[in-house]
Amino acid sequence: MSKGKGQDEPKNDREILPGEQSSKLGTVFWGAGGVIALAALLAIIFPETVENASYGIYDTIARNFNWLFLISVFGFGVFLLFLAISPYGRIKLGTDDSKPEFSFRSWIGMLFSSGLGVGLVFYGVAEPMEHFMIAPFPGGEVESYEAARTAMGYTFFHWGISQWSIFGVAGLAIGYSQYRKKKNGMVSTSLEPLFGQNYNQPSRRLIDILAVIATITGMSTSVGLGILQMDGGLNFAFGLPSGPATQITLTVLMVVLFLFSTITGLKRGIKWLSNLNMALALFLTLFVLFTGPFTFIMETFVLGIGDYLRNYVGYSLRTQPYSGETWVQEWTVFYWAWVIAWSPFIGSFVARVSKGRTIREYVLGILIVPPLLSFLWIAALGGTAMYSDLFNGTNIGEIVLDDQTAALFTMFEQVPMTAITSAIAIILIFTFLVTSADSATYIVAGMTSGNTENPSTRLKVLWGLLLGFLTISLILAGGLSSLQAASLLAGLPFTLILILMIFAVSKSLRRESNEALKRRPRRTKLK
Repeated sequence: MSKGKGQDEPKNDREILPGEQSSKLGTVFWGAGGVIALAALLAIIFPETVENASYGIYDTIARNFNWLFLISVFGFGVFLLFLAISPYGRIKLGTDDSKPEFSFRSWIGMLFSSGLGVGLVFYGVAEPMEHFMIAPFPGGEVESYEAARTAMGYTFFHWGISQWSIFGVAGLAIGYSQYRKKKNGMVSTSLEPLFGQNYNQPSRRLIDILAVIATITGMSTSVGLGILQMDGGLNFAFGLPSGPATQITLTVLMVVLFLFSTITGLKRGIKWLSNLNMALALFLTLFVLFTGPFTFIMETFVLGIGDYLRNYVGYSLRTQPYSGETWVQEWTVFYWAWVIAWSPFIGSFVARVSKGRTIREYVLGILIVPPLLSFLWIAALGGTAMYSDLFNGTNIGEIVLDDQTAALFTMFEQVPMTAITSAIAIILIFTFLVTSADSATYIVAGMTSGNTENPSTRLKVLWGLLLGFLTISLILAGGLSSLQAASLLAGLPFTLILILMIFAVSKSLRRESNEALKRRPRRTKLK
């Protein structure tokens, strides 16, 4: 397959099995695709059984493995920050003379759009208002000034460094292996420093199959949330009928537009949509910021960052063994499992767009800029809803408890041009979905073919159709509960793989030559 100009041809050390020589649809595709298709069919044929099973799966994993998710994610952040401040931070994700392929603005836009843009739009108002109504701590205040402060601080925590450290570990391991060591971008290949270059093929296949299943499952959760929110927003703001018919229609339309986007390629399709997403999100943020309670929003932003930094360690390692409460399992553990399920895709995509950047620039870029943008979004939109309930006597919190999908659109009623802002929000959700699906299927097609640089359009189309099929089936089989259970089920085994990735990267970095760790002299620009 031809390469674009200026792109390096990475060596592909992946062994091709005999059955794969004549077709790109090999063991990983059929293994992962078969599991996903079977799960989708079962959800459609036996929706009540799958819905009941979802509750049991969610409860079992969240109750018995919450400690593993919490300590692992905290460790990911510590590991990345250590690399950023150490001499290893000078090493590039590429050769020593390589340059970044994308501008800083486009890079951040692609990180943000392909990361948790959909989830942030869904929970940016819903989460702080739920914490405002239902205290995160046993016996905590509700619907008060102190409750509002705690709610915003905890929401910042859930959308801060911890989430992006998960993406960062996966992206670092894959990017270092692919662009520094000139191997392919398979998850299994990134573990070669631990198991040896020729470790057995069944293990490789199993790891890559788990990565693909986790990616599609995590992606379907985000697409499902976005579809549910669009369905609720169209009903709440414009009176359109809500229900399965609308949700299926929106999913099909998303898949169709994704297919159109995917044929334009990474640099044009994803880059253009990512920039559009950033523009729409920035417009909504600034509009609410300047038409809403500006001073309250900015004070919320500053105070929230302070509370977040002050409580970072405590919240990161918070379990509830003595009280028997399940709040941490329902919120923090779900978030971490969901993000971990995304991590093979986001990690691969982040590695792809970060080629040529130093580890220090990579780590600080993903751990600082996207979280700050998320905080500003939450402070502006969630803060406006909070202000309205605290000082204007509205009941946004009660509406959110009844229907999370209406949260964002209820908040828009408190600012001018409600219909226009609601329409822009629906467009934003939709473009986020298309961008995320485009990015995810690009990466998954690479994982299932071994060609992680330029996977075939045929594979991207196949995975896009499977993604839409799984999303529809999970929505019909229980909605949010099924989506959450799927994320936890996929995130659990991949947590262990992420831990192995840390050891693999550490082992490789220790083998770097002293030349790679030296400070590079700054180039003086000629006038």
